[in-house]
Amino acid sequence: MKKVKIAIVGIGNCASSLIQGIHYYTPDRRKDAIGLMHWEIGGYAPHDLEVVAAYDIDKRKVGKDVNQAIFERPNCTTVFCKDLPSSGVVVKMGRVLDGVSPHMKEYPETHTFVVSDEKEPTMEEIVDHLKGSGAEILVNYLPVGSEEAVRFYAECALKAGLGFVNCMPVFIASDPEWEARFRQSGLPIVGDDIKAQLGATITHRTIADLFRKRGVKVERTYQINTGGNTDFLNMLNRARLKSKKVSKTEAVQSVLPQRMDWENIHIGPSDYVPWQKDNKVAFIRMEGKLFGDVPMNLELRLSVEDSPNSAGVAIDAIRCCKLAMDRGEAGVVEGPSAFFMKHPPRQYPDDVAWRMTEDFIRGKVYEQAISRATNGQQDAIAA
Repeated sequence: MKKVKIAIVGIGNCASSLIQGIHYYTPDRRKDAIGLMHWEIGGYAPHDLEVVAAYDIDKRKVGKDVNQAIFERPNCTTVFCKDLPSSGVVVKMGRVLDGVSPHMKEYPETHTFVVSDEKEPTMEEIVDHLKGSGAEILVNYLPVGSEEAVRFYAECALKAGLGFVNCMPVFIASDPEWEARFRQSGLPIVGDDIKAQLGATITHRTIADLFRKRGVKVERTYQINTGGNTDFLNMLNRARLKSKKVSKTEAVQSVLPQRMDWENIHIGPSDYVPWQKDNKVAFIRMEGKLFGDVPMNLELRLSVEDSPNSAGVAIDAIRCCKLAMDRGEAGVVEGPSAFFMKHPPRQYPDDVAWRMTEDFIRGKVYEQAISRATNGQQDAIAA
């Protein structure tokens, strides 16, 4: 049977949900595969993904089988597939670099990272381990703000000859220099910053696009998010939020007919509420004017388990990356990056990005999907 052999950096809640999903979607669930956008992509089903290497820095995870490590603290996401078999893959010590914010030391160990005292490996050691594992794709789940660490692992992927799926907002796929390096190395990349299956960003984009299509002028909007996982605790350090705010804000700005002034649009994490655990609550408000300059507003509250919401998209992004690799394609996988990620190199309306992704999966050219967009959409995209 064909396998998609992946390495994962960061064995947190998102990795936990992804690995649980690999074991949850067994062949007998094919007829009732709730929660999947695609059962099969390029001949690969969810259970065809195989974790062959894993890296973390937490002493409760390093040295343990990855299928055990995903249930260790501070992970707190929903367990929907327990009693996993041993994988035979031991979580290796990774590089800390800027992956742990200093303020997290002020919180109880049950809620934050506890750095292992194992020796940190060199880049050469990680590259050799990746090559020896047989990994084909490196999946990045590092914490928000880990700029140096993400670039370190992107370099490891290049040196080891791996495709790269960048699930967090350090800009690799959307950085022309990094994209060119992956393309020149003959390696595909999908990124940046995963857009949840039905999360705050995709919902906000859909509403903003509805306002545009229905002729309602958006004058002000905000999106405020709270949660209780390590991601939200990490983001209490506002210095680590620059790329995250850019990623989330641009995802909404890109579907508006005109860019909003900075004071009229606020999108980003708000606070850490420990008892929420992996549940994320988003508050979205849109203010605008409709026919006759008459004002209106819309308020929405969304509550969702954050990490399974991410994994439902990651499992498709990984398979699309593998499909591109099988076809010999290199550089950014454009359609899937636009559909699955908040900050792709080029933004498209979601209906266009969806068609591009479906065409990519079926082996058709992107232009067939892009041509269906209106001239107005094309102008907005190019801008």
